[in-house]
Amino acid sequence: MDGDFKVAVAQLERACLIDSTNSTALLMLGYSYYHSENYKKSIAAYTKEIAINPTDATAYYYRARAKGYLGKDNQTSPADKEKYLLGAIFDLTKAIAIDPDDTRNKYYQVRGIAYREYGVFKLQATGHAYDKVRAINSLKASVTDLEKVLADNPGRMDISALIDLSKQKLAEAQAHK
Repeated sequence: MDGDFKVAVAQLERACLIDSTNSTALLMLGYSYYHSENYKKSIAAYTKEIAINPTDATAYYYRARAKGYLGKDNQTSPADKEKYLLGAIFDLTKAIAIDPDDTRNKYYQVRGIAYREYGVFKLQATGHAYDKVRAINSLKASVTDLEKVLADNPGRMDISALIDLSKQKLAEAQAHK
């Protein structure tokens, strides 16, 4: 509650040892790991939470965010980058299915960004990982998701900028032979 996530992690780890099925404690542990930038442990905590409560859209959302960070990490292998980026897209799609009335459209916004990251990854990848068609499709999906957010929130200039960036990446991908 005070923003001291390292202390929270220690307390929540103890709580989860006592009761490993406490959905609230797992959710808070995942959140505390996430804000402590321990994304792998955050993913593990949210995975346990989802096993207990498979309709927890918030757990999918934050697990996707953690996967997104690992997918952009330069220390992550290309195979793991792809796994994390696709996992983030999957989790956000699941969150949207669970909570289609997300009034702030945060699931669509983050998925739009994840689609863009995946598209850029597929264009920069080498060997069998390079896939222009998948990159273009992912960049188109990015634009679609972000345009939905903007349509529901027309004053969001940050979303306009994200759409422009995705469209720029899409144009570059389509022009690249």
